[in-house]
Amino acid sequence: MPSTPRPRVGISACLLGDAVRYDGGHKREAVLADVLAQQVEWVRVCPEVEVGMGTPRETLHLVEAEDGSLRMKTTRTGIDYTGAMRTWALARLDGLEALNLSGYVLKKNSPSCGIEGVRVVDRSGAVRGDGRGLFAEELIARWPNLPVADEVGLADPVVRDHFVERVFAYRRLRGFFDAGWTPAGLIEFHTAHKMSLLSHSAVGYNALGQLVALASQMPPAAMRAQYERGFMSTLSCLATPQRHTDVLMHMAGHLKKILDPGSKAELLGSIEAFRQGRLPLSAPLACVRHHVRAHGVSYLAGQTYLVPGPTGHTGGADD
Repeated sequence: MPSTPRPRVGISACLLGDAVRYDGGHKREAVLADVLAQQVEWVRVCPEVEVGMGTPRETLHLVEAEDGSLRMKTTRTGIDYTGAMRTWALARLDGLEALNLSGYVLKKNSPSCGIEGVRVVDRSGAVRGDGRGLFAEELIARWPNLPVADEVGLADPVVRDHFVERVFAYRRLRGFFDAGWTPAGLIEFHTAHKMSLLSHSAVGYNALGQLVALASQMPPAAMRAQYERGFMSTLSCLATPQRHTDVLMHMAGHLKKILDPGSKAELLGSIEAFRQGRLPLSAPLACVRHHVRAHGVSYLAGQTYLVPGPTGHTGGADD
């Protein structure tokens, strides 16, 4: 299908202001509706309305059955929507498959959409907080590498930037494999993401490198599955100022024989100021980017880490 300027990201419709809550209201989050909407194309979904419950409606909760499974029931009348929700969810995910989603934002604590920590009434009648919404469960089972988050987590700018970075990386990853990849192409893709991956986990990057070395020896489907899993798992590790500093120093090493003493001192000073928290990450990144372009350093020029904005490294997670 034709690519879009912005990646498509699924979202619980109430978070964008749609009046689909049980009480006929919404849970609009401005950071999602006004800020992230400039970077992604939202795909609205409301499991409870779309499964036919209507608005307003009786509230729902998760209840532990005698066999230990979780059932989704109305809180007052005890109507069981578990089967209907799972059947609808599978069909809805089939439809979403064609949209090539690059991420999903779900409503926290919802018995249909909650990612984790959803209230569950156990067999004794006590309440615990270890459930997962039924739609969220089916979504994550279908696409285990898909970046997912809830609105509470995304209120944190660090978490939000990390989520956006993973969304765009996931789109690049899927686009690469869907385009008819080759082992040589995988090496190029992996090399272009070296600095980005290192900023999240050196262990993860090295493990992926060992996997890529086997690209011509493994069945393509197995290689793709393992690389996608390892790539997104590595990016799921939150980048830290120290990891960013290590990456910046690594790139500075590629420039040390090119730069004059003054430019070298300026670059190292910028990196040190970032490490100490006196400058945002964007400052040393801009300095490195300038020298890479000015001196035509092709190896670094191809690094997604240096691409400003959401198409590469966001540059904001530790600003």
